[in-house]
Amino acid sequence: MTEARKLAAILAADVVGFSRLAGADEERTLARLRALRSDLIDPTIAVHRGRVVKRTGDGALVEFRSVVDAVRCAVEIQNAMVERNAGVKRDRRIKFRIGVHLGDVVEESDGDLMGDGVNIAARLEGVAEPGAICLSEDAYRQVRARLDLQVNDLGERRLKNIAEPLRVYALAVGGRTQAAPPAAAKLAPAAPEAPSIAVLPFQNLSGDAEDDFFCDGLVEDIITTLSKLAGMKVIARNSTFVFKGKPVDVREAASRLGARYVLEGSVRRAGKRVRMTAQLIDAKDGAHLWAERYDRSVDDIFAIQDEITLVLATELQVKLTEGEQARLRYMTTSNVEAWTEYARGRAFMRERVDKETNGRALAHFQKALTLDPNSASLNALVGFMRLLDARFGWWDNREAALQKAQARIDRALELDPDNADARMGLSFLRLWSERFDEAVHEARRAVELAPGSADTADFASLVLTSAGHAEEAATLSEKAIALSPNYPAVYLGGLGNAYHYAGRIEEAIAAFKEYHARSPGFGLVDLAIIYQENGRPSEARQAAQALMAARKTFTIASWAKTQFRRDKARLAADLEALRAAGLPEG
Repeated sequence: MTEARKLAAILAADVVGFSRLAGADEERTLARLRALRSDLIDPTIAVHRGRVVKRTGDGALVEFRSVVDAVRCAVEIQNAMVERNAGVKRDRRIKFRIGVHLGDVVEESDGDLMGDGVNIAARLEGVAEPGAICLSEDAYRQVRARLDLQVNDLGERRLKNIAEPLRVYALAVGGRTQAAPPAAAKLAPAAPEAPSIAVLPFQNLSGDAEDDFFCDGLVEDIITTLSKLAGMKVIARNSTFVFKGKPVDVREAASRLGARYVLEGSVRRAGKRVRMTAQLIDAKDGAHLWAERYDRSVDDIFAIQDEITLVLATELQVKLTEGEQARLRYMTTSNVEAWTEYARGRAFMRERVDKETNGRALAHFQKALTLDPNSASLNALVGFMRLLDARFGWWDNREAALQKAQARIDRALELDPDNADARMGLSFLRLWSERFDEAVHEARRAVELAPGSADTADFASLVLTSAGHAEEAATLSEKAIALSPNYPAVYLGGLGNAYHYAGRIEEAIAAFKEYHARSPGFGLVDLAIIYQENGRPSEARQAAQALMAARKTFTIASWAKTQFRRDKARLAADLEALRAAGLPEG
């Protein structure tokens, strides 16, 4: 048997108290574990480019290309398990211990791994608490400057059957410190690349549910403004808003979202007055870094937003360029009535992507634009809605929708050439006209202008994949997901497409499977193509049948109209794959 020695990132995991769980209800425990493997664990491992070396009943040994990939995978799994265990009786919860090490291993000819690198990862898993992750010093050194992590330095530990004591670090994920430190352990937070902040939904104290959109709009504007700063990591709105209407432990929320700092607050609106509180908290120790109470006219709401964002940048010691200083005071509109219509429209737009809800959103955006025709952001937003119309055929014919989109986006850029939304809209227009290099240029410019925006990164990924820059697109999709731990399912479509056309087939399959699991029917077109083109015709037909069951009106012709591709030969091959899988031409 031949063998090869190499350096590898190794993740070891097992279920806490598996024998007890199986003894209480073996059949149900095994079914739950199988479901976790197929729905969460295996797809997450694939997305982070891991290879399952072997399974050990209730555990697994996984090899990764890098420690960063291994740790991201571990954190994602543990955070997901916190959500999945919510509502489950404590004695029935499935929890994992995970250990990660970077070390020397021996790879056997059958792919199995052996050696100290494997043994240390297994021992680290053994000292982690339930729901926890422990890293060796070698692994921690690789990620401390690359990932925004909170850790406990547990000092040197003697691990079973390991000759020399090893320094061990425990990650803070899932709302708790992730190991049981000895009495002398010292807290040692990792130095992040940039300060990370989560802006939680503000509490509506007005007693009127209609004011929810007002509170949400304020928070979204703050997030949007902060996302334009390169020196700050801002958790996306669709992740922070999972906490809306729920009692929130700030430290737990920060841990689940991967943020060091949290902004929370409340709003009470009464007639023409608004009372607003805001406080910035360091989730590491719960310290209040800043707090303020505002009691002003509703007309001053934009000045309040400016003050809050400036304070946040100052408190988090973010160095601002001249352009960022200007964008920090960026506002959607200075007209309160127009802003109210805008906030109502955003509330509809966030519900779902379909003709009815987006039609309601557009009606509010158009009212807002009528009230403030010189708002670059409102012009760009209406232009974006017209682009959605052009793609999905909701209201106007395609040519009319594109003309309306062009007019609004041109006006937005005339008013503000550095409006990220307008640049992204222009990128899509260039994609429509197959001016691919210009589309890529505008997409990259949009990302520069809004470096912390998950949505901008996701949209840019679509453009770059279509234009033949799949690896760069994959990086953007991964960035979008990193900025939004509770990312919307549609991000998986962009990620899967980028992986597919970058030749990362198994990762693409995992992404599209998860997309379908979260949004039934979506991702199946791509799975049918991938399976058919990679010699798996039976799986392609199964994907096609599932697609038609979920989306009965699907046709190849309608799908083709939504595709933008520089590589026409590749598009033709994809269409032929769909035909071979048995989907209707239309």
